Amino acid sequence: MAKPRELRRRIKSIQSTRKITKTMELVATSKLKRAQDRVVAARPYAKALAGVIADLYAPELAERFPLLRQPHGAGRRGRVALTLMTSNRGLCGAFNANLIREARRRIEQLEGEGAAVDLHLIGKKGITYFKFAKRPLASQRTDVGDRPTAAQAAEIVTPLMAQFESGTVDAVDVVFSQFKSAVSTPPTTLRILPISPPAADGRTGGRADSAAQSPSGGPPVRRSANYILKPSAEAILEQLLPLYVRNQLYRALVETAAAFLGAQRTAMKNATDNAGEMLDLLRRTFNRARQAQITQELAEIVGGAEALKG
Repeated sequence: MAKPRELRRRIKSIQSTRKITKTMELVATSKLKRAQDRVVAARPYAKALAGVIADLYAPELAERFPLLRQPHGAGRRGRVALTLMTSNRGLCGAFNANLIREARRRIEQLEGEGAAVDLHLIGKKGITYFKFAKRPLASQRTDVGDRPTAAQAAEIVTPLMAQFESGTVDAVDVVFSQFKSAVSTPPTTLRILPISPPAADGRTGGRADSAAQSPSGGPPVRRSANYILKPSAEAILEQLLPLYVRNQLYRALVETAAAFLGAQRTAMKNATDNAGEMLDLLRRTFNRARQAQITQELAEIVGGAEALKG
């Protein structure tokens, strides 16, 4: 059995560690609420964008916009830009490991189909892993923290859109952590380019547009579902499609940030609970060791007194 002095040092050490993990749990909980608000705020905007594009989409328009260009031929795999999002920090359980595992699975799948993969990494953990694995990196960023912005999303995805439009890459995939709840954040692969032809919810699909005279007496405008379009669907799509792609990446960033904070809170709560259980065990062990020491000291005193009497 360990000595009481050694047990006392271990108890103080675990108490200090427990204070740190508890503080980190509280900080993650505070940040998680704001991160959840950003996720919730981004979803209606993304849904509205998808709805408008669904109303405006038509097969004849798809040939005129590079971002809608679908690959031709089942055997043509080409080059895929894969963007992996991880965190800059650890202490979050298996959060980063799960994302890296999903990225590796996707890379193996694409390369097994004959595609070349360009790896774009966001976050120190993913960069550290793939550098250790000696995997060539097309780009890397570590400046996206717990509060990603739309400007950062645009900086990341704009070069990828340019490469896709020029034909340098044939598709863009994003591996991120989908935020369903604080305890459910599955790693997910999303193809953001080419933009898949959306289906209009509850409508017949495509563009049900018709010409109508402008109220001002000018050139006719188009009606598409519940929209009056001016000057044209083509001009609107030209602006909306890049915005939609940027929003897809922004959503992936904010969901990954929220998922990281949820994973960190869970990990720190588990660490705090485990430290509490360990403290209870050490205190009981300390009490037994102290009691045994007292009993031994009493026995020595009694033995000494009997020896003096003799």
